[in-house]
Amino acid sequence: MDIRANTDIKRVEPLRQNSKNQQVSREFQTIMQEALSQTTDGKELKISNHAQKRLDQRGFSLEGEDMSNLSQAMDELDDKGSKNSLLFYKDMALIASIDNRTIITALNQNELDTVMNIDSTKFIKD
Repeated sequence: MDIRANTDIKRVEPLRQNSKNQQVSREFQTIMQEALSQTTDGKELKISNHAQKRLDQRGFSLEGEDMSNLSQAMDELDDKGSKNSLLFYKDMALIASIDNRTIITALNQNELDTVMNIDSTKFIKD
């Protein structure tokens, strides 16, 4: 058996990306890093559009200290494994998704009749 070295072997150059692709890649990487840093923070309390409408209809507003009190309550509920909670705060009854850190809806406390699909209740002192 005659084995000969192939003399036709050519050097393969690495694929070069043009500068535009590199720029897009860097921009994408920057956007992804910013998005990940926002989602990993997880401490920001959100108010759903529905809840904001209900707050407005009832003349309630949540300011900085209110948001801080609610956020602290959600931290405590999260530590105990709660998923959906009824929060009593001032004259408000708020239903919140603890996992999403989102207030889902808002009611006057005297509007409460039956509340379902919650696993916890928290009375927050202001």
